[in-house]
Amino acid sequence: MVSGFFRKGVFAGFWLFSVVLVLAGCGAKNSQKREVSEAAADKSKNIVVFIPGVISGSPVYEMLAAGVTRAASEQPGVMVLVIEGGFNQAEWEPRVSALAASGMYDLIVSSNPSLPAIAQSVSDKFPEQKFLLLDGEILGNPHIYTLRYNQWEQAFMAGHIAALVTLAMSAEEAAGRSRIGLVAGQEYPAMNNTILPAYLAGAQSVDPSFTVDFRVVGNWFDAGTGANLAADMFRGGTSVILCIAGGANEGVVQAASEAGAKVVWFDTNGYGIRPGTVVGSSVLYQDKAAYEQTKRYLEGTLPFGQAEIVGVADGFVDFVEDDPQYIAAVSPEIREKQAELIRRIRSGDLHLGE
Repeated sequence: MVSGFFRKGVFAGFWLFSVVLVLAGCGAKNSQKREVSEAAADKSKNIVVFIPGVISGSPVYEMLAAGVTRAASEQPGVMVLVIEGGFNQAEWEPRVSALAASGMYDLIVSSNPSLPAIAQSVSDKFPEQKFLLLDGEILGNPHIYTLRYNQWEQAFMAGHIAALVTLAMSAEEAAGRSRIGLVAGQEYPAMNNTILPAYLAGAQSVDPSFTVDFRVVGNWFDAGTGANLAADMFRGGTSVILCIAGGANEGVVQAASEAGAKVVWFDTNGYGIRPGTVVGSSVLYQDKAAYEQTKRYLEGTLPFGQAEIVGVADGFVDFVEDDPQYIAAVSPEIREKQAELIRRIRSGDLHLGE
């Protein structure tokens, strides 16, 4: 990356020297050449992707980096640096501030519900810095664009399949027939105000008696705690758990496998993680969102100051129905009921939102 920025500086200096020569010539032909040189220089951009966590074990962040990198690769002169912010959220704002203070990056890209507030704070100190933020929302700052997924739809679909699978299990396997589980890494506004209530609503659309056993790991990496929480939930009669706990998901899946219970995955296709144990995958296409919004930025059409929301009908939120592992693990009757729900959401017959 250092060599890339050096090359950019050499190019800029050479371009400036060329302009001086053009001014000395003062001809119409040379003016046209200067305009072409300016247009070429304007295409040179430096983008930094700030990962609020680590990429390893975080498919959503892998997709974020991949989408931005793909868009950048399609336009000459665009360079991308990916930086991991780590799990300590107290360090995220200082690190983002340092990126903005360096003046090296035309655009900071990130994805997390916490990032809009951080970007707003950083923007107050560095008002020219531009941000592209996914999975969050803030409106009105002329240097910040946000795109938020309709996670009500996403969690509703997860709750619906969890309830269907729970009811289909035998009485012995599902002592708590009307209870589903959710293990989260931490509590945060989107979890408490959107995902958890939508997950419950999806289950109650199957049977109004459903409740949710909600547990919190306290971080996004402790697989041991995730396993202990899940095992306790399974002993208490919960048979299906939605896990949204980062690296701690591994412990939830292991506990489910040992207990003969089931797991619903979130954000990415998780059927291959433990075939037969993962019975649903409610996904986001973050790579697509990162690619398309970065491309809009590079084309000069990204509407900074706006906050957009996308969902199932837009092709950014979905439930994976065609994976062979899903087909093998879930009965045709359940799959058809889940498919009908998805058809209704896609068609607009069923409108779900906050």
